[in-house]
Amino acid sequence: MFPIRDHNPSRRTPYVTWALIAANIIIFALYWPLLSDEMRLAAFFHDWALIPREISSGQELHTVVTSMFLHGGFIHLAGNMLFLWIFGDNMEDAFGHVPFLLFYLLCGIGADLAQVASSPWSPIPTVGASGAIAGVLGGYLLLYPKARVDVILIVIVFFKVFSIRAWIVLGIWFALQMFGSLSTVGSTEGGVAYWAHAGGFVIGILLTLPFWLRRGGRTFWTQTAGHPPHKETKYPERISPIPTVRRRRK
Repeated sequence: MFPIRDHNPSRRTPYVTWALIAANIIIFALYWPLLSDEMRLAAFFHDWALIPREISSGQELHTVVTSMFLHGGFIHLAGNMLFLWIFGDNMEDAFGHVPFLLFYLLCGIGADLAQVASSPWSPIPTVGASGAIAGVLGGYLLLYPKARVDVILIVIVFFKVFSIRAWIVLGIWFALQMFGSLSTVGSTEGGVAYWAHAGGFVIGILLTLPFWLRRGGRTFWTQTAGHPPHKETKYPERISPIPTVRRRRK
């Protein structure tokens, strides 16, 4: 089960969100040829990916920023950009262009530091925008907990799209990250950077908290009932192109 869109339209053009998506795609395309050469890819990641051991030693500090623009493969990139596309525009709409960019970068840096703190001497490179995007999800949850999000449920060959509230989608996502984090404490093996995800999510909430309080805090929720403060997007229902064949009576 994963989200494919929300019903929360933006009132301003999300230039920063688009630019971040474009930057991630372009950078990935530039080092795409290295994915088939393990030695060259390892050397590239050594210079630009986050390696907790290096950060703990006070070296390669620039990688807390550069690592959030790198990805380990096409599916990794596509999944992250989908989440940024769905939720980033609304956070940019709420914050404004430049403040949203600073918010995104701070969430990414904080997420990287959370990953380092979980396993400070790990030699495994960490890459991906998911820590920064987790911050976007955390902020979105605080501002629009009852926004409707369309998710697609896939079970073997069966799939169905349905709408559920943002707090359910994001709450389940965060719970999974916390479960993964607790199962990888102190691990030096590769895998999903759960601590970066969980840390980025919490940091996103904390950075959004002053903005939420300026809007009235719980009063803001009371006024909007947790919904976006504007009309939601209506998507047309798709009718199956497969004709219905009626059974003939004998």
